[in-house]
Amino acid sequence: MKVSARNLLPGTIKAITVGAVNSEVIIEVAPGIEVVSIITKHSVEAMGLKVGSAVKAMVKASNVMVVTD
Repeated sequence: MKVSARNLLPGTIKAITVGAVNSEVIIEVAPGIEVVSIITKHSVEAMGLKVGSAVKAMVKASNVMVVTD
């Protein structure tokens, strides 16, 4: 698969919480750094996602803000 997004974060699935419709997938992209994604339960099943699976988190944002104190 090829994608145009440049924000691909390789990681490992740390946890999956399956709900009736959606599921929460926690991906560890570096020690102690996690990305959380909410995807459909169907997608979790169709992709065969399991804890320990190697995946990439693809981040697509039309707006990124920088904030300082």
